[in-house]
Amino acid sequence: MRLLHTMIRVGDLDTSIDFYTRIMGMKLLRKSEYPEGKFTLAFVGYGDEQDHTVIELTYNWDTTSYEPGTGFGHIAIAVDDIHQVCSDIDQAGGVITRQPGPMKHGHTIIAFVKDPDGYAIELIEMQRSEAHHS
Repeated sequence: MRLLHTMIRVGDLDTSIDFYTRIMGMKLLRKSEYPEGKFTLAFVGYGDEQDHTVIELTYNWDTTSYEPGTGFGHIAIAVDDIHQVCSDIDQAGGVITRQPGPMKHGHTIIAFVKDPDGYAIELIEMQRSEAHHS
């Protein structure tokens, strides 16, 4: 078994695709419209779906916003240099909601970013070996 994707509903698909690709550095992997159901799905990620877990952005044509809710926590992304990544995100117009620093009761360096719909993205500084890169 393998984790395939996380689905989140978005209010403006173009804005969300721009955020995840331009600001977060992901690629738009595929996009499909479903006129009968009045929705569009866009898949974004750092690599091909065959080898990577991705994010499914679901845009319902008749809904312009969602409340992230209290059940959903965040998406986590491993980064090599959290200070540089946060600087790049800030320069690109992204919103850093927690500046890089050690997590409470721990030593791991983390930061948080908010996407256009208010979903939280945790950045975790890891060396390449810790992030299980090959």
